[in-house]
Amino acid sequence: MYEDIRNNKIKTGLIIGIFLVVITLIVYYVCMAFDLGSISIVIAMVFAISTSWASYYFSDQLVLSINGAHPATEEEYQKLNNILDGLMISSGLENRPRLYVVDDLQPNAFATGRNPENAVICVTTGLLDKMDYYELEGVIAHELSHIKNYDIRLSAVVSVMVGFIVILADFVSRALFWGAGDRDNDSKGNPVLMLIGLICLILAPIFGQLMQLALSRRREYLADASAVELTRNPDGLISALRKLDSDPNELKKANNATAYMYIVSPFKANAKDGKKKKTSLFSTHPSIDDRIEAIRNLK
Repeated sequence: MYEDIRNNKIKTGLIIGIFLVVITLIVYYVCMAFDLGSISIVIAMVFAISTSWASYYFSDQLVLSINGAHPATEEEYQKLNNILDGLMISSGLENRPRLYVVDDLQPNAFATGRNPENAVICVTTGLLDKMDYYELEGVIAHELSHIKNYDIRLSAVVSVMVGFIVILADFVSRALFWGAGDRDNDSKGNPVLMLIGLICLILAPIFGQLMQLALSRRREYLADASAVELTRNPDGLISALRKLDSDPNELKKANNATAYMYIVSPFKANAKDGKKKKTSLFSTHPSIDDRIEAIRNLK
């Protein structure tokens, strides 16, 4: 467990470093394409550092805003708050995560924040309406485990950075396509850096997808196992996972940048032929069948 936490901290640092390099190269290429001169590399570095800093410190606020979440007050969501308070005793965490709710029919949940001291657990109203006490406890324990294992730092940083890279690439591609950068291009920029920047720009969406997939599906298995350890009730989590998988509702604000943060994928692309669903190479989550089998094998 402690080895996994340490590895997550290392991965976060590596991802931020890669993000800095990629953004610097893309912005440098853009500046030279628009003929901004030798100041381009300075602009690129300042832009990359500032966006990295903002992504790290404000990732939770950005993710909550994207999903339209609002605070879960104790008066309005007493059962949810009581479940979290009970789990805090067995979790060993010193700081209680903030609770948020997204108004949506699909039952789902995610955790975010840069560390356990600044953590958030967010659930949908569909989850609150469709889960019984022990199922809801299993889901909250799963998200609390992500916080304890520092998965939230890794996923929140990646979510914001990947989303930013894709938006930047799309914006620049459109601008260049419509001829905004069509000038007498006697640029004296470093041709090697410009070429690498162009390659990064073209491959940014693929790069973003690979970054998300780099968050190993093993994190979900580990959070399931940790949740069972907290609740001592594997049946509650298994029942919750089955309900989450069978619900037909689409999450209204689902997007590719944050989909993998949820306990189950918010996109409903499940097979309808009755065949057992298995984890594919490009899945953001392990299949429900695989997760349930792993929980049952916990001894």
